[in-house]
Amino acid sequence: MIEVRDLLVRYGERTVARVPELDVRAGECVAIVGESGSGKTTTLLSLLRLTEGAHVSGTVRLFGVDVLRAPERRLRELRGARVALVMQSPQAALSPTTRLGVLMRRALRLHGVANASAVTEEALRGVMLDPAILRRYPHEISGGQAQRFAIALAVALGAEAILADEPTSALDVTVQAEVVGVLRRLREERGLALLLVSHDLALVSTIADRVLVMKDGEVVEAGPAAEVLARPSHPYTRELLEALP
Repeated sequence: MIEVRDLLVRYGERTVARVPELDVRAGECVAIVGESGSGKTTTLLSLLRLTEGAHVSGTVRLFGVDVLRAPERRLRELRGARVALVMQSPQAALSPTTRLGVLMRRALRLHGVANASAVTEEALRGVMLDPAILRRYPHEISGGQAQRFAIALAVALGAEAILADEPTSALDVTVQAEVVGVLRRLREERGLALLLVSHDLALVSTIADRVLVMKDGEVVEAGPAAEVLARPSHPYTRELLEALP
């Protein structure tokens, strides 16, 4: 579903992300971890060719589409409909003057999704949200509800892969558990592929199958999550683990 080889992202002469290999299969969760500025989010955005002003080289294939060489029209068909991006603060991406139901209907109509009402209701149930939330404005919902709404929108659009950038960092522990539970269930029930960016190794240990550890734009360690987090081979990974509360 997601296949990356020799990805290199540069701004001028400065390399901000270099990823030799990254694959995410159906029903699998791969996490990219590291401190702020390590290149995690840049890597994520480059997979959808959203790194404006950057020079990106290598190979990025999403569902067989050569992202770095595809025309913009082909990418618009891919974004949202098959691969959804869930940002750290989804409320900031929602129009504050538009009810959630209107936002949902517009997105589904844009992507030609039929039977929008039934699809929306099923998607909301899947993330444990009451359909009554559609009558609210973005500022009237909590951070956890906003994250789940963003995931519901991705599910309603039929996304088969979700790229999630720090999806729980602004949430309290209880709500974090809810959001992670939703993502885990979607993986199991729908075969959703999940690429998760996080600095939270405790969170990653509960959901990820494999982990890439990034530092200063480079992948310094990669492997099965259980193995990397239990027996890290790189000093930086050990530092991240020692910093856990």
